[in-house]
Amino acid sequence: MKRHLRILAALLALSLISAGPADDGRWYAGDYSFSDELGGFHILSVTGTGTKVDPIVINEVLNSESPVTLVIRAAKPIQHHGFPEGAFHLRVVTENNSGLAWIEFEFELQEILGKPSDFYDGLSFDQTNPNPDLISSNRFARFESHFEKFDRLRFANGHVDPLDRPAFGFFITDVTPVTEFYLVQDPRVPFS
Repeated sequence: MKRHLRILAALLALSLISAGPADDGRWYAGDYSFSDELGGFHILSVTGTGTKVDPIVINEVLNSESPVTLVIRAAKPIQHHGFPEGAFHLRVVTENNSGLAWIEFEFELQEILGKPSDFYDGLSFDQTNPNPDLISSNRFARFESHFEKFDRLRFANGHVDPLDRPAFGFFITDVTPVTEFYLVQDPRVPFS
């Protein structure tokens, strides 16, 4: 009987690990899907529901020192998780496979690909009620959030060596009328 319980526990633990992308190439978690289809990085796993205690966690490998773009799509009708519709906690764990050290890291939201999100489009890093307790990094000591003319979150005062895996946590609010938006990830490298 104990052996059966151990096997059941192991199977349950495996079911909590993201098994891979769906047939459409997207990774599903919470009310959204996530895609590395624009290149420069690849997703290893996506888990979580998007709540504060169970954030959506994206494990990825960044192969470039140039900005890369994560495609985020509403995957199903928005559920209520104790915060406004279209809001979720996100944790991004990124392996630095660029071959260069990073001295800062920036995230930018875009409702239209290539055009920074503005104050009025309904997409933000929680601009209506910013809470610094919801923003974190294990490699950078401080962050700056900018809501005008764009929605950017820059992490600074730290560094990430090649093959290191920094983690970033933040809250995204999405009350846009569109079902697809973008998260640009921009590692900053030292220059001489």
